[in-house]
Amino acid sequence: MTVRIATRGTPLARWQAERVASKIAADTELVVVTTTGDARPDTPIHDLGGTGMFVKEVEQALLDGRADVAVHSAKDLPSQPPPDGILLAAFPERADARDALVGSSLAALAPGATVATGSVRRRAQLAAVHPALEFAELRGSIATRLEKASGFDAIVVAAAALERLGLLDHADELLPTSVMVPQVGQGALAVECRADDDTTLELVSAINDPAVARAVSAERAFLAGLAGGCDLPCGALAVHDGDDLVLQGVIASLDGRTVLRGNERGNDPEHLGRLLVRELLDHGGQDLIEQARP
Repeated sequence: MTVRIATRGTPLARWQAERVASKIAADTELVVVTTTGDARPDTPIHDLGGTGMFVKEVEQALLDGRADVAVHSAKDLPSQPPPDGILLAAFPERADARDALVGSSLAALAPGATVATGSVRRRAQLAAVHPALEFAELRGSIATRLEKASGFDAIVVAAAALERLGLLDHADELLPTSVMVPQVGQGALAVECRADDDTTLELVSAINDPAVARAVSAERAFLAGLAGGCDLPCGALAVHDGDDLVLQGVIASLDGRTVLRGNERGNDPEHLGRLLVRELLDHGGQDLIEQARP
């Protein structure tokens, strides 16, 4: 049996798919899908439809029968469940969830310095701790972003992306989560398969890491409670502390002038996510979300 793995064609996405392939107890081959987001790297994410734009076309390869498995960065997944006929079957591993500054440390950025990132989450949280920063749009593969870094005072990328591509030495600072709460699912891999494909489901379920799955489930429950994604300045990160999960979350205004943070502890990932989002919504988060909506 050969398991066909659908993936985006970027070097990072291919690395992730090959990593999953190495864990599956079967022969594998990659099915490379060119997504609209990858084909239009100069267009801001929110102009391309925002949440899920890197996922839907890869999932279509599953639905069409061109692939048996789809591999994604968990941070790219929409907050809602997969389409009918597809199961989110495994979260096999997670790298460093933090964000990285390339080009400068945060403390070394002068007033008026320009930081490039296409993420409203990153912009809002950086503006909260360094209000005098300017921001510029930046998208594309990790290699493309690094090539463009010299045109700005700093850029922001996921530490996991640099780590997986052997480029972590480009990072000037890994931002602590007290400064920059990561995107939901950042650093984790997500694997989908068809709901009626029992053979593949068994293979994929065997590579699931229960600890990663619990943490990402709590973060995704938080995001689902906000009905948001990459178009909202929000983030969440769950870490294990003994038998409990500790979930931290953030909702911010687009300009970073208002930042709401919260923490909750518990055993039930979905309940934990809902509990934290309710806490933040009740303390002004609802107004921030409404202001951030187009």
